[in-house]
Amino acid sequence: MADALSLMERIDFWHWWILAAVLMAIEVFAPTTLFLWTGISAAIVGIVVYFADSLSWQLQFLLFAALSVASVFAWRFIARRRAGTEEEPLLNRRGMQYIDRQFTLQEPIVQGEGTLRIDDTIWKITGDDCTAGARVQVKELEGHILKVEKV
Repeated sequence: MADALSLMERIDFWHWWILAAVLMAIEVFAPTTLFLWTGISAAIVGIVVYFADSLSWQLQFLLFAALSVASVFAWRFIARRRAGTEEEPLLNRRGMQYIDRQFTLQEPIVQGEGTLRIDDTIWKITGDDCTAGARVQVKELEGHILKVEKV
């Protein structure tokens, strides 16, 4: 009975590595990076326990908790700092990509409204009346409508 009790109080390095693998596998299906960082923390604890085999299970869990919390907060801090530095900030904002660009109207603007074909999309446009074939420049985006001016 004493052997079983002492065995239950001992957590080896490979226990942490199995936990790390399980957490990282869960990360594949989770919409967040929480499990990634806790999995990395479990792997680090496994490495520490591998070299310092005499750590009690209480210290191991304390180290795991501290590493998990620290890594999650560190990642959120880094992610927030990088949020505004992307190379293409207008990547998923197609309408904003057309501001200040010039296009040729295929159909006229009548009574301040018309359409403009850009690539594979037909956009609703507003602006001064123009004939088909006129050059216009996109000045702003209001909702999903492009506001244009004659060039």
